[in-house]
Amino acid sequence: MNTAFLSGFSLSFGLIMAIGAQNAFVLRQGLRREHVFAICLSCAVTDALLIAVGILALGHVTAVFPAFAPLLRYGGAAFLLVYSLQHAYAALKQHAVLAPTDQPAKSLIRTLTTCLALTFFNPHVYLDTVLLIGSVASQFPGHRLAFGLGAAMASGLFFFSLGYGARLVAPLFARAIAWRVLDGVIALVMAWIAIKLVWME
Repeated sequence: MNTAFLSGFSLSFGLIMAIGAQNAFVLRQGLRREHVFAICLSCAVTDALLIAVGILALGHVTAVFPAFAPLLRYGGAAFLLVYSLQHAYAALKQHAVLAPTDQPAKSLIRTLTTCLALTFFNPHVYLDTVLLIGSVASQFPGHRLAFGLGAAMASGLFFFSLGYGARLVAPLFARAIAWRVLDGVIALVMAWIAIKLVWME
């Protein structure tokens, strides 16, 4: 059970660290100190719901079609390797930096609407939470709940740390090298998980 929980936690944390529109939005809100709690909670809850859908839905599919499990296993590993290569390339070529905008403050409703749009209209969210996490969870029969709890906890921890810790890391991430180092770490973590997934007994 502890192995399943830690595996879910590490996979989710590695995936969610990817630099994308949703994380950039949370980071900007943290830098501006606007509706930080609501935004972090919204991201954590929606991720948890999508993770639950992936684990429950894919679990039933693999129970009915056992041959579907190895397809998900190797398909997920291939996706992770591509994901790793993308971040390795970004680590070598990334020159962009993230800075807070100078726009006036927006209402809570408008801010939450933007956050939800960035979440549900992003296809990578479904690939990460529903497909990938759901497929890896199938490798832990009897402990999928622990795997899902670990994944959901990593998501919540990341978003709240990102939102409330933004001010502390603002000077660091004003430099492109910081993003390149982060992308490099993500690439290594994703490659390690992919290899582990392929060699899993």
